[in-house]
Amino acid sequence: MHISRNLFLILLALLLVSCSQRHFDSKTEGEKLLRRDAEWADLATAGKNVEKVVSYWSDDAVLIFPGQPVLEGKAAICAYVTASFNTPGFKIHWVSQEPVFSPDGKFAYMRGTDEATVPGPNGGTMTLHSRGISIWRFESDGQWRCVVDISNEAPPDGPK
Repeated sequence: MHISRNLFLILLALLLVSCSQRHFDSKTEGEKLLRRDAEWADLATAGKNVEKVVSYWSDDAVLIFPGQPVLEGKAAICAYVTASFNTPGFKIHWVSQEPVFSPDGKFAYMRGTDEATVPGPNGGTMTLHSRGISIWRFESDGQWRCVVDISNEAPPDGPK
């Protein structure tokens, strides 16, 4: 009886350990993250749902954009997105490249290119091209969220 009890406890421990670890498949997660990022870009392009767009960033996210102060946290990000969407002529869209994952599959980064239309100096609009890096974290609710979003101006001959 003593041996079967020990065997039961060992099997129970192995089961608990295997259930607590997330199986990570970089191909599947890469496709999932690229889809999530593309959905986010489409929502941002539509420019109608601030709350939904902001939900793709983590609560502790940091944004570093050209000519802007560093934005930290959801409140600052929400104010920034709201002001952007309320700017006449504003439009943004981006495309990200395949993610690179940390060995444990909890973080990923993606390079990308952005195109933003903003008010120009003479009352019209102008298009800005930038390139960036986004760092994503797999959150406890099973969603990938952007934790760091950095961009800078692309060189005059195009994004590199």
